[in-house]
Amino acid sequence: MYTLERLSSGLPVLTAPSEGVESATVMVFAGAGSRYEREQDRGISHFLEHMFFKGGDKYLTTKDVSAAIEGVGGDFNAFTGKEYAGYYVKAAAKHLDLSCDVLSDMLLNAKFPQEEIEKERGVIMEEERMYQDTPMYRAGWDFEQLLYGDHPLGWDTIGTEKVIRSVMTTDFLRHKEALYTPDNLVLAFAGKVDQVQARGLAEKFFKNIAGKKKNRFAAFDTFGPDRVYLRTKKTEQAHLVLGVPGLGALDKDHFAMKLLAIILGGNMSSRMFLNIREAKGLCYYISTEVDSYLDAGSLSTRAGIDQSRLHEAISLIIHEYDECAKGGVTDEELVRAKDYFTGRVTLSLEDTEERAHFYGKQQLLYPKVRDLEQYFKEIHAVTKAQVNALAKRLLTHKALRLVVIGQEENKGKLEELIA
Repeated sequence: MYTLERLSSGLPVLTAPSEGVESATVMVFAGAGSRYEREQDRGISHFLEHMFFKGGDKYLTTKDVSAAIEGVGGDFNAFTGKEYAGYYVKAAAKHLDLSCDVLSDMLLNAKFPQEEIEKERGVIMEEERMYQDTPMYRAGWDFEQLLYGDHPLGWDTIGTEKVIRSVMTTDFLRHKEALYTPDNLVLAFAGKVDQVQARGLAEKFFKNIAGKKKNRFAAFDTFGPDRVYLRTKKTEQAHLVLGVPGLGALDKDHFAMKLLAIILGGNMSSRMFLNIREAKGLCYYISTEVDSYLDAGSLSTRAGIDQSRLHEAISLIIHEYDECAKGGVTDEELVRAKDYFTGRVTLSLEDTEERAHFYGKQQLLYPKVRDLEQYFKEIHAVTKAQVNALAKRLLTHKALRLVVIGQEENKGKLEELIA
């Protein structure tokens, strides 16, 4: 269960207590993901995430921030996605005051000194190169670019080198002022904490957050026209992502799509794993997953394949899609997928960080927050007919999109395979 109240500023304060734990997480969510960017500031959202850790009024440097939290055995981190960013501290519950003190000083009092920006430019460029050198990551980024085209949903969150090399203190201050406001933030507490304590901490440390949201993101309306993207590169394996446009997170069939992905390739008893990895020995990793934004999404299968068997693997994945679209799923598969889905959520919410994320993300992005009982009820309400109709609608050859990173040089052949 969770509770929700608001400070006088309008800042939502969500509390999701857990029994039997000794830790607590405080997490701030901001509607400040890379989807809010324009061409001239691509990457500022992610860069800003880095800069918040450079210190504020009380914790003056990155060392001060890390020493304070690590000195009590805690964890802290941040992330930037397409639609939101998050910052959290997780520690023993008795240190919750310290967690809030550090986090609020970062978010309220960050100065973004120019000398620190200059140093961080190199850090971010090395992060970008790390992803370029990791085909498993790069293929996923390429797939989103292929699918969403020249829209912020298709842009890499890390941004462009031009922006990374040129952004200044005033740019960060402007971006923070536009998006880090009470009406565009959620403060979430989870773990060994109650509503009264959370309210007191919110008033003590976060009441001075002020302002009104100034930026909104552009709606998504059209998927990209291209169907194949090939990045020829000397790699040991060929890495592929093969999928279709999917549904947004608010679509009535959102949970049906998640269950369909589990049945296709969501675990070691899925069709892709058993029929391609186990039966054919084609790959080490293969999985099918769903990515969902507010108004767009995808269903895709990714795998690492022996270079000489790339074409065979593509054909076999398409075969599994075809079989599912034509013959549907079985009652047993659907029951197992539901049990797997709810079981994984149950396990994840024993972690206070995951618990804060589960509730806080919903509060920030969605029209309503589902508690665990409501969430599971919607999952179990999905019918076989609903999943089968969705499979038939989504898994068509004309909708297929393919990304390959590897030694393949014949893009035309790849286009033939998914025709």
